[in-house]
Amino acid sequence: MTAPPPADVAGEAWLLTGADLATDPARYADHTARLGPCPYWEHELIAGLRESGLRGRGGARFPTWRKWGAVAERARGRGVVLVNGAEGEPLSWKDRILMAGRPHLVLDGAFAAGAAVGASEIVLYVNSTFGEALAALRSALAERPELRQRRPPAVRVVEAPARYVAGEETAAVNFVNGRDAVPSFTPPRPFERGVGGRPTLVQNVETLALAALIARFGPQWFRSAGTPAAPGRLLLTVRGAVDRPGTYEVPHGVSLADVVAWAGGTHEGAAAILLGGYFGRWVPAAWAERVLLDDEALAAGDLPIGCGVVYVLPESVCGVAETARVLAFLAGESAGQCGPCLHGLPALARALQQVTEGPGGSAERDRLT
Repeated sequence: MTAPPPADVAGEAWLLTGADLATDPARYADHTARLGPCPYWEHELIAGLRESGLRGRGGARFPTWRKWGAVAERARGRGVVLVNGAEGEPLSWKDRILMAGRPHLVLDGAFAAGAAVGASEIVLYVNSTFGEALAALRSALAERPELRQRRPPAVRVVEAPARYVAGEETAAVNFVNGRDAVPSFTPPRPFERGVGGRPTLVQNVETLALAALIARFGPQWFRSAGTPAAPGRLLLTVRGAVDRPGTYEVPHGVSLADVVAWAGGTHEGAAAILLGGYFGRWVPAAWAERVLLDDEALAAGDLPIGCGVVYVLPESVCGVAETARVLAFLAGESAGQCGPCLHGLPALARALQQVTEGPGGSAERDRLT
C-alpha cells in the first residue's frame, strides 16, 4: 500500500498539533506535557459531547453523544469500546495517519469513552495493512498508566481485514466475534448486543481523538471553530490533481475551493471533485466556491462529506471511465448480500466501461440513461 504523504494544517492545529507526524510518535510523557493528562469525566462526558455538537467522523455524521448514551444506558460496567481503525476507503489516509502519529490521543479517547459508557474492554480494530499504525498503537499501549494499574478496561488489538466493508460497524463486530467481516442488517444493533453479546460502542478513531480534546478543553473550546451547525475541525484527505496531496485539518464551514487552495491548487484544470470517497458524489469543479463543508449546507445540496475525502479529477481524465473504475472496485469489494450489490454493481461497471470504449458504447449509454 502506498504510504500517505505528510499531513498539514490550515490555521490552528488541534489533532495534528505538536511534533511532525512524519517523525516517531510522541512518547506518553511528551504527549501529556503538550496537552496535559486526559480527565475522565465518566458519564458526564456524554453531556459535554452533546453541548459540543461533535458528530462522528467515520462517514455517517451521527451525533456522538447519542451513540455513547445508547451504550451507557445498557452497559452497566460490562460494555465494549471498539475503536474503528479499519479505514477501508481507498482514497482516505486520515485515520492511519492519526493512529501512527497520534496514538496516545486516540487511546485517550478510547479510555475516556470506556469510562463514560461503562466498558470493561477496549478493542483496537485496525486495518492489517497499516503496519506503522499498529506498531505505534502497540508501543503506546505499553506506556499507558491505565494498563499498569491492572484494572478494567482490558485492551486488545484485532487486525481487521483490508476490505472496503470491514469498517462497517456490524461487520467489525462480526469479525471480532470470530465471524466474517460482513454487515448484518437485522437487530440487535451493536449498542444493544455487540462484541461477546455485550453493548458495544463502535467509534471512528478521529471521533475518539476529538472526544479526548473535548474532555481536556471543554465543549465551548470545540465550538470556537467551525459553524453553529458544524462546530469544530475535521481531517480531510485531499488527492488527485493537486500540488500537495495529503491529510489536512480544516475548520468546518470552509469551501471546497479553500481546501483545494490549501493543497497547493490544481496543477492542471479540474473537471470535478469526488466528495466523500467512493460512496460519495461527484461535484462539478465550477461549484467548488459555493460548496461549504457545513452539515446544513451539504444536506441541502444532498452532498456527503463521508470519511473526509476530497479527490480532484483533472480535465485530462474521463469522468465516466473513472466512475467505471470506482464501480468495478465496489463490485469486487461487495459482501454479495443483496441482489443490487451481487448483480447490479458488476453490470453497471461493465456497462460504463463499454461506454468509454467507443464502438458499441452508445447502446449501453442509452440503456443507462
